[in-house]
Amino acid sequence: MKRKYLLSFVIALILNLSIFINNSMSQWVQSGNGMGTDKIVNVFETLGTNIYAGTNVNGIYVSANNGTSWSQSSLNNKTVFSFTTIGTDIYAGLLNNPNGSGGVWISVNNGANWTQTSLNSRHIISFALLGTYLFAGSDVDFWRSSNNGVNWTQLSVNSQSVRALAVIGNNLFAGTYIGVYISTNDGTSWTLTANNRSINSLAVIGTNLFAGTAQYGVYISADNGTTWSQTALNNKSVNKLAVSGTDIFAGTYPYGVYYSSNNGASWFQKNQGFSAPPFYNYTMISALKINNGYIFSGTDGFSVYRRLYSEIIGVQNISTEIPANFSLSQNYPNPFNPVTKLEFGIPELGFVSLKIYDLLGKEVGTLVDENLNPGTYKVEFDGSRLTSGVYFYRIKSGDFTDTKRMMLVK
Repeated sequence: MKRKYLLSFVIALILNLSIFINNSMSQWVQSGNGMGTDKIVNVFETLGTNIYAGTNVNGIYVSANNGTSWSQSSLNNKTVFSFTTIGTDIYAGLLNNPNGSGGVWISVNNGANWTQTSLNSRHIISFALLGTYLFAGSDVDFWRSSNNGVNWTQLSVNSQSVRALAVIGNNLFAGTYIGVYISTNDGTSWTLTANNRSINSLAVIGTNLFAGTAQYGVYISADNGTTWSQTALNNKSVNKLAVSGTDIFAGTYPYGVYYSSNNGASWFQKNQGFSAPPFYNYTMISALKINNGYIFSGTDGFSVYRRLYSEIIGVQNISTEIPANFSLSQNYPNPFNPVTKLEFGIPELGFVSLKIYDLLGKEVGTLVDENLNPGTYKVEFDGSRLTSGVYFYRIKSGDFTDTKRMMLVK
């Protein structure tokens, strides 16, 4: 009898553990071991197997294990706004202070030691590389180096604070408080476009240029910044943009992270697991980075969160044509090992829940748990953490509920 109870206990423990693992991987998880959980993280960069986090006041933290743990670098008491890399060297843009210890710093040994360049008396907010030039944007002017930061030439973007830089072909773009400037001659002269918008971030997908703005969301230009249109994310302050392939992510203030796979035609809020500061419902995102299968979020006061990249992009809008009715299709392939796809349609805006259950009715995964616009969607389910057997997936949206059976065979 004791053996029977012990076996039941072990089975229950395994089931609960698998549920915990699956749920923990399907949301943002705070990743502050060695950093603490109360830092303001302004920017990320990757070099080799390291990921770097630039913070307010506390300098630079480095992780060699994809964010599982962090260690503080020797540049440990500065405010870091920006990063870039050239070969095996990493560059950090710092907040200036009265003793002139700001500007651009370089490390040639993975952040173990740092050397200040001759550009040492500016708040360096942004970097870009174009041809043989390294560009650095500051709070009042603009700088160019042709020898990897040894010497710098002062230029100007009409005396604007250059908050973001991006490159498409031979075109250099600068995001400022009054719009986006374009230079076709390596920063010597500039033309203003997307005016009357305060630009916090720039990002590029192919030939499309995206601009994250204060208050007005994300804009897109498909003609090198000549004309702009507002995307569906149009009423949020966007601090940072990050791209991977055709996916774009927007870190907002204070509404967390949004994701789009169709150039901004639709966006999905991806905030499961975030902590929120007092008086706010969402986390304030100040940095984003995609690296080695994860997406990292730097926050304003909660250090670093990370989440599996494959999980966060799980819901894909495959058609914006409005279906006549709610629907849930049979997964394919079925049986599957270990990945299968599920499609569903919703005819109206609303909250959608799509969850996976085992034969005992216990929840073992959440695929969708958010508001969705009308359309047809596809989501992948990875059953690699589960044992072979029969599982059920159930969708709920408004008064609509449907359940279907699928089989995992390993």
